[in-house]
Amino acid sequence: MKKLIALLGCAILVQVQAQTTNEKWDLRKCIDYATQNNISVKQADVQARISALLARQAKLNQYPSLNMSSGTGVRFGRSIDPTTNQFSTNQFLYQNFGLNAGIQLYNGGAIKNNIKSAAFSAQAALAEVERTANDISLNVANFYLQILASREQVKITQVQIAQSQTQLDITRKRVEAGVLPELNLAEIEAQLASDSSNYVAALTGYELNVLNLKGLLNLDPAIAFDLEAPPVESIPIESFGDLQPELVYQLALTSQPLQKANDFRIKAAQKSVLATKGQMYPTITFGGNLATNFSNSFKRTTGFTFLGYSPVTGAEPKVTISNVDYYVQSPLYRFSQSSRGFSGLWEGWTDQITNNFGQNVGLNFSIPIFNNGQAKTAYQRSKLDLRNVELQKTQADLKLKQDIYTAYNNATAALQKFNAGKKTVESTQKAYDFAIKRYEVGLLGALDLITNQNNLLRAKVQQLANQYDYVFKMKVLEFYKGQGLKL
Repeated sequence: MKKLIALLGCAILVQVQAQTTNEKWDLRKCIDYATQNNISVKQADVQARISALLARQAKLNQYPSLNMSSGTGVRFGRSIDPTTNQFSTNQFLYQNFGLNAGIQLYNGGAIKNNIKSAAFSAQAALAEVERTANDISLNVANFYLQILASREQVKITQVQIAQSQTQLDITRKRVEAGVLPELNLAEIEAQLASDSSNYVAALTGYELNVLNLKGLLNLDPAIAFDLEAPPVESIPIESFGDLQPELVYQLALTSQPLQKANDFRIKAAQKSVLATKGQMYPTITFGGNLATNFSNSFKRTTGFTFLGYSPVTGAEPKVTISNVDYYVQSPLYRFSQSSRGFSGLWEGWTDQITNNFGQNVGLNFSIPIFNNGQAKTAYQRSKLDLRNVELQKTQADLKLKQDIYTAYNNATAALQKFNAGKKTVESTQKAYDFAIKRYEVGLLGALDLITNQNNLLRAKVQQLANQYDYVFKMKVLEFYKGQGLKL
């Protein structure tokens, strides 16, 4: 029974591993995974969360504040007794309680504008998260297409090896029959070795591209990874008429995250200017507090009533009601309070807390007259910060326009290169077909056949690279247009 359970467990494990290995990753899945797990995106998300907290704190600053305080300790030497407000040199125990509340009624609009500035900054931080995710998405799409291209190169080299192996078999038979010299066989064998080397190089390039994409996705390099490869011919691409650079630029100004972030930053800086200007105006605050305290040095007069006598001597204790010292004949006696005064007992904690309880409310006016130029400097700096943000937006817009026009020119050049590559592949394919026929009838040497074969291989590999390069550059234009990335 245990063996059966173990076998079933192994079977399930193998099945799970097979499912993991056979799982296909398309471009959308790669992009979604990267935007959720890439470290740069996570860092941008953390900054956005911090900005959201600052915006929330700025909003809370408009509400009243309420604070409670308490302190307990022992005072030595000359100090003011909190219960009598008189100087004392005695050591005493003290305790105090306080409750303070306040709200700003007017501050030149500083709090209101700070709230708006922080809110715009939080929106800019969210746009930065989107911008970082878009940059990662572009890199993912680039690596994705590079993997597809390198995979096709591996297939081309495999076909080349198969062709060279077929030629080697045919040449060996003809050499053994005495039709061709042994030099032809050696040349074909050298070509087969070269084709094998090309295959290893192409396979290595493919694996390196996969590792680069895994690193961008923040995936473990040891995890099985396989891409879903749509035929490059079936990838939808918009026409150049719909991707004119000026049209794409106007759409990108309202759709690209960096441009939206810069707009929010300008609005935040404008509100910050108003907030710093408000700090140069008077501030009106309404507030109040509750306070009380206790000190064990506080004494009060109290009376007593004789409640018993000494069971030892039977003598009554002798006392005085004035400031004269009192004494007793025996330590065994009891007292109770009455209306007659007697000095020597300190008042209880509850009574002092109740009797010392005080309250106050009022308005506080703060008028800035001279503060070493700090308020004025902050106001001037906020205006310079606004100017700096405006210049950053202008620079970013100019760079965006430059990038779009460059991408359009690159896409146009890629299309021309792709069309020229078609003709190159067609011509080299015809030359290779004729070379095969001439070689089979003994009218062409092995070296010339190998040359034609290499020319065809290079043309196919280059054309494949041209095709993927053209597709990627068109996708970049679509991305700037605000259509996202899709294959």
